[in-house]
Formats: sequence, C-alpha cells, structure tokens
Amino acid sequence: MIRVLIVDDHPIVRAGLVAVVSAASDMDVVGTAADGAGALALVADASPDVVLMDLRMPGMDGETATTRILADHPAARVLVLTTYESDDAILRAIGAGASGYLLKAAPEQELLAGIRAVAAGEVALAPSVARVLVRRANAPAAPPPILTARELDVLRLVSAGLSNRAIAERLFLGEATVKTHLLHVFAKLEVGDRTRAVTRAMELGLL
Repeated sequence: MIRVLIVDDHPIVRAGLVAVVSAASDMDVVGTAADGAGALALVADASPDVVLMDLRMPGMDGETATTRILADHPAARVLVLTTYESDDAILRAIGAGASGYLLKAAPEQELLAGIRAVAAGEVALAPSVARVLVRRANAPAAPPPILTARELDVLRLVSAGLSNRAIAERLFLGEATVKTHLLHVFAKLEVGDRTRAVTRAMELGLL
C-alpha cells in the first residue's frame, strides 16, 4: 500500500482528496494537515511514502514545508498539487525537492497515476508544467547582471558580515547611501535580502 499524507488548507478540497485517494485499492491515507507545520509534525509519526502538498497555505507554505520535510526525512517524496502554475512557483517547488507537480484541475486518474509514479521514484508533471521546464531548459542563458564597482564593494563587506553602519564607515559613505546601493543590488540580482544577495552573487561568479 502507498501511504499518503494529504496537506491542503481548504477542508472541502482536503476531504475530496481523501475520498479519491482512499478509493484506490493500492493507497492508504495516513493523515491530513491544513498547513506545512501540521504536515511536518505528522511526517515522523505517519511515515508517508508520498506527501500530497498544496503550495499556498497560511503559516508555513508548501515550498518551505517540502524543504524541511525532505531535509528531515529524505526517504519521503513530495507531490505538489496546486492551482498555481506560474513559472516561478513551479521552479521553486522543484528546487525545494518536490518529485512532481500536478494541478488540482487534473482528472482523478492523472492524480492517482502521479502518486504511483512518485512513490516508485519517478517524476510526475502536469503537461503544462513539463512545457514550462522544457522551455526554461532550452532558453538561452541570460547574461549576469552588471554591478558597479561600489555595489560590489558594499556586497563584499556584506558577505564579511558587516552592518550597514560598519560598511558606511569603512567606505566613507553615508549609511543611507549604503542602503541605496544595497537596494540596487537586490533589484539587479532579483533577491529580497542580504543573505540571498550574497549567495546569488556567488552563484553568478560576482564574488
């Protein structure tokens, strides 16, 4: 039997999924959760083979829960089931370690086939999601963003752990100027915080 944990914040959707999965002769619903934190708490006790994971939920979202579940329980497999199919949502979910990405509009048999595939160590992707991944894989690589010399100076000091005030003193700049440089860096690297700015710059070979 394939042990399935269902995670979705909508009670009606959750109940519907329980009914569909429970009706399959080779599957057993071992638990349900309304958010990522609840799923994380259940995984250790329920030992699911497949976690059927929604993405957008209050509290801990599906992407974060996927990352944490797989970090603590590498044998578990996560199959994302969501209404969202934006490129970013797909890539983040796959990057978090999900073994599949299906849409809630999928027919029941496609969902059950996806659960079976993921449980067997395969990948399950909705056709529209597969097209997104193929398109991204075939797209020419975008040139790395260009940071000014001063932006690089600021970013190097950020990577060394200095605060904005310390950076301002080191570079003989105003603290507001340092903040402005950082905002420009965040925008160019398409990140939202200092830590990600440093790691993204390293990934691009800028640091």
